[in-house]
This record gives sequence, C-alpha cells and structure tokens, in this order.
Amino acid sequence: MRSRTPQHAALARLERRGAQLLIGGLTVEEVCARAGRTPVYAYDRTAIAGRVAELRAVLPREMHLHYAVKANPMPELVREMAALVDGFDVASAGELSVALAGGMAPARISFAGPGKRAAELEAAVAAGITVHAESERELGELARIGRTLQRRPAVALRVNPDFELKSAGMKMGGGPAQFGIDAEQVPEVLASFDTGALDFRGFHIFAGSQNLSAAAIIEAQNRTIDLAERLAAAAPGPVRELNIGGGFGIPYFPGEQPLELAPVGENLGQLARRCRASLPQATLIVELGRYLVGEAGYFICRVIDRKVSRGRVFLVTDGGLHHHLAASGNFGQVIRKNYPVVIGNRMDATEREAASVVGPLCTPLDVLAANMELPRAMPGDLVVVLQSGAYGLTASPRGFLSHPEPAELLVP
Repeated sequence: MRSRTPQHAALARLERRGAQLLIGGLTVEEVCARAGRTPVYAYDRTAIAGRVAELRAVLPREMHLHYAVKANPMPELVREMAALVDGFDVASAGELSVALAGGMAPARISFAGPGKRAAELEAAVAAGITVHAESERELGELARIGRTLQRRPAVALRVNPDFELKSAGMKMGGGPAQFGIDAEQVPEVLASFDTGALDFRGFHIFAGSQNLSAAAIIEAQNRTIDLAERLAAAAPGPVRELNIGGGFGIPYFPGEQPLELAPVGENLGQLARRCRASLPQATLIVELGRYLVGEAGYFICRVIDRKVSRGRVFLVTDGGLHHHLAASGNFGQVIRKNYPVVIGNRMDATEREAASVVGPLCTPLDVLAANMELPRAMPGDLVVVLQSGAYGLTASPRGFLSHPEPAELLVP
C-alpha cells in the first residue's frame, strides 16, 4: 500500500541536474566521491549563510545572534559559523574547545547545561567565557575556582521560567526541570550573589525549542522580557547580557509549514525598543542552533540490498539509526513519522513504489523511512535524508554494533 502523506515542504526547494540531486552545487554522486565513502553527512555552506542573512534582515540591530554549537559541532562548520554570528553557546568543555579553535572570541562564548563538572567550570573560567550557572552549587564552585585562579568569573543565571513555550517540540522550562534555577527562587539567589568573587552578567531564559508557531514564540518572548525586568529589580548589578533563547523550529514532517519570521522579527524590534529603557545596558541575545543549520544538512547512504518480504519492499542501506537516530524516530518521537527522503540519483524517475528504508543493524528499530512512496531503487542507489543538519551524527549511538562512522563534509 502506498503512503498517502502530503508532499513535504522541503522537497520544493531541492535542485537537481538531470537525475542527480544537487547539494551546494555538487551532484550527490560528486559529494560521495569527495567524501570517499558512504554514509556521509553533507552541509551546504551557501544555505547556512543564506539562513543567517535571512535572519539578519528581520532581527533588530540591537539583537545579537548566537549559534548553539550542540546543534552541530562539526569543527569546519563551527569555523564557518564564527564569521557569520555574534557569539556561540556551548554545552560542554569539548564544545568549548571546538568554539575556541573555531575562532570565536572568549568574551562572546557562553556555557550552559546542567551538571557542569568542576573541571569544565575551571576550563570555562580559565578561558574567560561567560558561564550560565544553573544551580547554587555551580555559583559556589565558580567562586572557589575564581579564587584559585585569581580571576573573577563572568556569570549569568539560567532561569527556569514560570511559563512554557506553547506547542514546542521540546519544552525546556515552565515546570519542574533540570535546567536552570526556578524563577521564584532567583531573587533569593540574587540576594546572596557574591559580587566580590563573581562578575554578574545577567540572565539566560529559555522556555523551549523546535516551534513553528510565530504566535507561540512571540508570547514566550514577551513573557521572557517581563520576567527579566522583574528579576533585574533584585539583581546585584545592571543586566549586561540577556539571552532569551530561541525556539525557532524547522518543518520535519509532512503538513508542517515553515516558521513565519516577519512577525517574530517585528515583535523583537518592539521588545528591543522597550529594553532600551528598562534594561539599558543589556546586550539582547537570541540563541539558535537547529534553525541555522538543520535544513542545510543531508544524510546520504547507499542501498546495499533490495528485499521483498511478504509483499513489502525494503531498501537496506549502509546507514541507519546508529548514524541518524533522529530520522529513525528514536530521538523523542512519540509516534514515528518520516523525515523527507529522496533517492538522490533518481530525481527524474517516474516509476514509484512504497518502500521502507532500513539500516544494517540487527534491530527492527533501524528504520529511516517507513512505507514511503519513493522512486524504484536498486543496490548502488543513494538514499538522501533531508533536514539533517542538526542533531544528526553527534546525537546518534555511533558505537552501536561497531559499524564504520559516516564522513562529514561542508560543501561546496
């Protein structure tokens, strides 16, 4: 039976040369040849720059754009981003090393994440970046480390807001959470903030991610500024940095529509004007990861075998959930849905069939596309999973069953 899901929005922007999908001006076969093997992740350099430019066109001048390195920490891509954005947010000492090696100035790097180890905090303080403290323990550790290193660590408080980002794909605040300090506890923490040992920078307030609703994002941004203004009244000094998070989503599944940027940008402009009066020393920061790189990424794997089992077609590839956990549906999906998938060397094919794309692992969970209408494919053909630029390779269990790792390329 053929899948009857509507065409994915991402398919409309694809370019091809004859039968070949084009990625950054290269055919999919050229990309694989450049990588020297499959599977391979390919990231379109031009598409990333275009997305940043699109954002710059709607963001107010006062709004700084930061890249969340966790979305894709490929070193070459991070170096590219360093020239495009105003700062980085990292989530580990490993990401901090990548960010520094990528050329971003330490003063424009922040470090967020629960459970930072003492060695990670020491690395952050030694590097001179801003730490987003997520607990009173972290504040105490930072003060101790600062005394030891004879430095005054730059610190912002990460706040678990008393609201959530409605319709977010992943909620990061609004209820009990491992992230940040509950908003109602922040005034007490600020009252005991050790300004002699720590340099208070401001707040990081992040309610959720992967949202396609401009109205929901606008509401969360408005409430974020409301909360920041209330907390600033109890702060031990002026707010100099206010990271309002991001939450901008990309369409992964059929029927989803891209986020409408214009109203979000207009609202941010109004908030920026408001903050000139209420938080005059604050640098306003929007932090995005997936939105900047997600749609610029392609996961390419090669069909090893074509099998028909009791009337169903299975395309067995050399890539699977160990390389792309999110596309398999095992990275948070409650009901599994297909990412957009094409046969990259059969873009002009007219003969189509319902087929499932599966990987080489010995588990029924290893599915990249289930019962999806695709061009008829054979061994040697190239399966391409779109929307694969964020939370792909590094978010996957690459050691599972000890198969070879994919290559990664920034093209052209």
